[in-house]
Amino acid sequence: MSFEIITQDEFNNHTKIVDSASFIQKVPMANLLEKRGFTIKYVAWKENGETLVSSIVFSKPMAGGLYMELKSGPIYTDESKLKDFYNGLKDYAKQQGVIELIVKPYNTYQEFNSDGEPIGEENKHFVRELVELGYTHDGLTTGYPDGEPDWHYVKDMKGITEETLVNSFGKKAKQKTEELLKKAKSFGIKVRKLERDELQIFKDITASTSNRRDYSDKPLEYYEDFYDSFGEDAEFMIATINFEEYLLNLQSNKKIIVDKLEKLIEENPGEKKSAKFNRLSKELNREIETYDNRIEEAEGFISKYGKEEVVLSGSLFIYSGQESTYLFSGSYTEFNKFYSPTLLQEYVMLESIKRGIPLYNFLGVQGIFDGTDGVLRFKQNFNGYVVRKMGTFRYYPNPLKFKLIKLVKKILRR
Repeated sequence: MSFEIITQDEFNNHTKIVDSASFIQKVPMANLLEKRGFTIKYVAWKENGETLVSSIVFSKPMAGGLYMELKSGPIYTDESKLKDFYNGLKDYAKQQGVIELIVKPYNTYQEFNSDGEPIGEENKHFVRELVELGYTHDGLTTGYPDGEPDWHYVKDMKGITEETLVNSFGKKAKQKTEELLKKAKSFGIKVRKLERDELQIFKDITASTSNRRDYSDKPLEYYEDFYDSFGEDAEFMIATINFEEYLLNLQSNKKIIVDKLEKLIEENPGEKKSAKFNRLSKELNREIETYDNRIEEAEGFISKYGKEEVVLSGSLFIYSGQESTYLFSGSYTEFNKFYSPTLLQEYVMLESIKRGIPLYNFLGVQGIFDGTDGVLRFKQNFNGYVVRKMGTFRYYPNPLKFKLIKLVKKILRR
C-alpha cells in the first residue's frame, strides 16, 4: 500500500476503466499542460500492485518553492481509498518542496434538478475528511470563483438514441427546443468542423464574445495547442449560413403560406366570415408579415456579405470515454435570431450517441436559480440536471513560510 509516481501508460490504462473522469484527467490534457510550461507527474495510490486512485498533478516554480495543482480529479476504482490518496499527496507535496497545493476534486457535493431543487444528499463527509487531513476548504460558492465553475449542468445520455433525442428534452422544453431546431434548419444553417489552419475563425468568434462579456480571451496558439493535443477528441465546430440560399428558402416558404391564405379565402366566399376563418387568416397574415421582415433583413445581409459563407457561432467540444464536454463557445449578436447555438448542441449530443458516451457536460452555471442566469436558461432547454462539485481545497506544507512569502510580495509591490 503506497502513494507512487506511475507511468503515463499506467495512468492511461486506469482512465479506461473508471466510471467517471473529466477530460482534464486525460493524457492529452497532460501534454497540453506541458506545452504551457508546467511539470507533469502521474501519481497514484496502489495496493498489491493495482492502481486504485490516480491523478495528473502539475506544478511550476513560485517564490520559495513550487506551486502544485490537482484539478478535476483524482480518478478512482475504489472510492474508499481516496483518504489514503489525499494523505499521500500531502507527503509527496512536502517532499517536492511545494509551497502551495491546490486541489479541485471532481467528486459531487450535491445534485439538483434542472430548476435547482435538491435531488441528492449533501456530501459533507468528503469535505470533513479532507479538512481533518489538514486541507483548508474555500467553502461552497456560487458564480465562477477564479473563473471556474463549481456548478455543472449535465445530461444523462444513456439509453437515448438519435431518434429519441428530441423527446429526451422533456415536456417542458421539448416544444420550444424542437421549434428552435426546426427554424434553424429551415434557414439553411450548416454545421461543420474546422481544420487546424482555420482556427483563426474560431478565435475571431471567441474574441468578439469576450469583448462583449468582459472576460479575457485565449490566444490563437492556445486553441492550436488544444487541437494538436486532443486530435479527433476535440472538435472546433461552427454554424454557417449563405444568405442567398437563405433568401431563396424564405421566398419559397412565404409562397407556401401565401398559397394557403389564397386557398382559405377561396374556400370561404362571401362577406360574413366564421371565427375559425378569422383566426386562421390572422395567423397566416402574421406569418407572411414575419417572412416579409426576414426577406428584407436577408437582402440587407446579402448587400453586406454577398455570396460568402458567413459564420454565426462556434463551439469547442471535447470527447472522452466517460463524458463529452462543452468547453468554449461564442457567437455574433448580429445573428442571434438564427438560433445556431441550438444546432451545435444537437450536433454534439448526436455525436456523443454515435461515440457511445454516457454523459454530456454543458459545464458551468452560476448555481443561482432565480432566473437571472441566461446561460442556465439556454442549457435548461435540453433537460439535464445540475451537479455541484466540492469546490477548492488548499494545503500548505509550511504555512509560516507561505505567509512570509505573501508578506514579502506585498511589501515589494508597495
